[in-house]
Amino acid sequence: MEETIAAIATALGEGGIGIVRISGSQSLSVLNKIFRGRDLQDRMLTYGHIYDNFTGELVDEVMAVYMKAPHSYTTEDVVEIQCHGGIVSLRKILSLTLRNGARMADPGEFTKRAFLNGRLDLSQAEAVIDLIQAKSDASFDVALDQLEGKLGNTIRSIRAELLDILVNLTVNIDYPDEDIEEMTYANLSDGLKKVRARTTQLLATADTGRIFREGLRVAIIGKPNVGKSSLLNALLQQSRAIVTEIPGTTRDTIEETVTIRNVPVILTDTAGIRDTDDRIEQIGIMRSMESFQKADLVLFVIDGSRALDDSDDEIISSLENRKAIVVLNKSDLPQKVWKEDIAKRLPQSHIIETSIKEEQGIGKIEEEIEKMVCGGQVRQKNSVMITSIRHASLLEQALGSIDDALSSTAGCQPLEFIEIDVNHAYELLGEIIGETASSDVIDEVFARFCLGK
Repeated sequence: MEETIAAIATALGEGGIGIVRISGSQSLSVLNKIFRGRDLQDRMLTYGHIYDNFTGELVDEVMAVYMKAPHSYTTEDVVEIQCHGGIVSLRKILSLTLRNGARMADPGEFTKRAFLNGRLDLSQAEAVIDLIQAKSDASFDVALDQLEGKLGNTIRSIRAELLDILVNLTVNIDYPDEDIEEMTYANLSDGLKKVRARTTQLLATADTGRIFREGLRVAIIGKPNVGKSSLLNALLQQSRAIVTEIPGTTRDTIEETVTIRNVPVILTDTAGIRDTDDRIEQIGIMRSMESFQKADLVLFVIDGSRALDDSDDEIISSLENRKAIVVLNKSDLPQKVWKEDIAKRLPQSHIIETSIKEEQGIGKIEEEIEKMVCGGQVRQKNSVMITSIRHASLLEQALGSIDDALSSTAGCQPLEFIEIDVNHAYELLGEIIGETASSDVIDEVFARFCLGK
């Protein structure tokens, strides 16, 4: 018999309500030992009190609900106790559930049971934590789509096409002399190309999906006193970084998270890049370069009122193969650097003239960030997006196996060789939804969850 588990399901701290969740065949029995109130009815909140059944002490005034299997999150019998949201009350009630027959749940164990009991596939289970950790409305919508099963349904549809190919391959391999429709290499190639196109299309969403899930890493770089910290403050709409006329004010990286045009963005203001003998400033510049290397996008700030120098040239050289927006700042002053000059040096970069002091051009920067992430298009409501590195890796591997199968097909290789590659792609896609995932992979997925979920 499966053990009955319990955990605090809400964030620890002060709040109006806290919830202790219990799941398993003994859930109701555990509750009945400590709850005094009207008889509980399935899926109805009931008012009552929690008492320590060992001492008779009143613990808290609560609302309790019993959800009879299979109509619950885990598909098991589930009890939730809604108490006052203080840490003392929650811990006392949790302790009582453990003393009366439940054990402490592992991180993510409630969702793991929902997966093992068939209520969720593995991609849906992973969407639960993405939903909790969503950094913007768009991130939330993508996770909600996955939780509703859109990714899982797409993967199952692609696997169904591969399964049809596998069945035909097996029949032609095992029964070559029977009166069956012979699979031609041309038909096989057509089928594999359709699967490849769908897999490629899905994989193409991975970069954007990762950004929606984790946030776009943006490094603000440039010489001292070009307006980097002012740009950070403008994008955050608050005075986060100190702004002075003294070079080297920012001596370390400053990292903040903000939502720009519904895109979660992790902004890093960096120390001004220049030659210096100041050891502390040197360390800051070193960290600036580390942030630059890790960034998805670079905001390169130039003071348009000062001529370019060696420090600017060094940064320009490092941006040749990077996704960058050049912020030509201080356009309110007489200019010594022109947009056309930068365009010749960095033809692939977007150049935006600004006067951050006068609050001019900030909207254009935000618009360009949105375009770079979303391609200037609004995500279709029914579209499916890959947000997980695990999913992207499995799709890449599956695509490799499909390409191997296509190569063997083009060379009219024995069907047995082709079947191995097609079956491998089928198994890899199955890992995304958990149908072919090993227990180690499943354990690793749920280890990322918090207690109580």
